[in-house]
Amino acid sequence: MALHVYSRLTRSIVCVLASRSIIPVTRQLTTTSCRTHLRCLQHIRVNRYDGTSLQKFSSSSQPSVEVSYEQLKKLLLSETSVVIDVREPWELREYGNIPGSINVPLGQLNGALQLTPDEFKEKYGGVMPSQSQNIVFSCLAGVRSKKGLDTALSLGYIKAQHFPGGWKEWADRELIQTKE
Repeated sequence: MALHVYSRLTRSIVCVLASRSIIPVTRQLTTTSCRTHLRCLQHIRVNRYDGTSLQKFSSSSQPSVEVSYEQLKKLLLSETSVVIDVREPWELREYGNIPGSINVPLGQLNGALQLTPDEFKEKYGGVMPSQSQNIVFSCLAGVRSKKGLDTALSLGYIKAQHFPGGWKEWADRELIQTKE
């Protein structure tokens, strides 16, 4: 009984995600019994948004939502991502900010990501990211940036990530580089 319920629940989740184009499934799921369904689930092939294939649903095969200092530096140099700092404006004045980042306080983020591009640019002074564009959230130490990431994902931003080291790691590493 429990296996049957688990099987139906798993199939439902996969079907809902596939129907919303969250996970394109390359094989149609048509099953008539629990046993057949479980056999089908072993052969599901899921494509990530970057086109690579996933064989299993496990956290190790999911795209990383965390960006390292080195990755963030590369993204900033290539100008392929929008970096949004979710700290309050006084924190940026007090401590500093990552060059090239846009300040959108966490409390305003949900509304900001729903503005028109012109309204966003006028209010926050930067280009509004599209839902398919790379976005990296940053804060002081990684707590608020994770909340910003969750907000963006809930609004359909599929390539959202966060920099868990935040301003503290950025400042430490930049200070070390300037001393060398």
